[in-house]
Amino acid sequence: MIQPQTYLNVADNSGAKKPMCIRILKASNRKYANTGNVIVAVVKEAVPNMPLRKSEIVRAVVVRTCKELKRNNGMIIQFDDNAAVIINQEGNPRGTRVFGPVARESREFNFTKIVSLAPEVL
Repeated sequence: MIQPQTYLNVADNSGAKKPMCIRILKASNRKYANTGNVIVAVVKEAVPNMPLRKSEIVRAVVVRTCKELKRNNGMIIQFDDNAAVIINQEGNPRGTRVFGPVARESREFNFTKIVSLAPEVL
């Protein structure tokens, strides 16, 4: 569960290191974002000489959460960290690679490009 003021890891090579969630999109009063939700974040740490800079406002898709994710078939998925992939306005990732596993729920939210770039889909 990601709420405003939560720091996340970045699961791509867009240049951001640590984004901080400031808003959950497509929800007027939703408190938490789960896997597959789009958030608005601010870049708190960035890699030098990359397109993304510190204090830049970006959109991101949550791909991993520490909170358990229960599926309809009874399977429970839990990751070690909270991670997101930086996206543009069209929903395509800004980076060219995705690191680490990605939850299958990302495909249900029409982020197929992120799922195809991921090395492992759980």
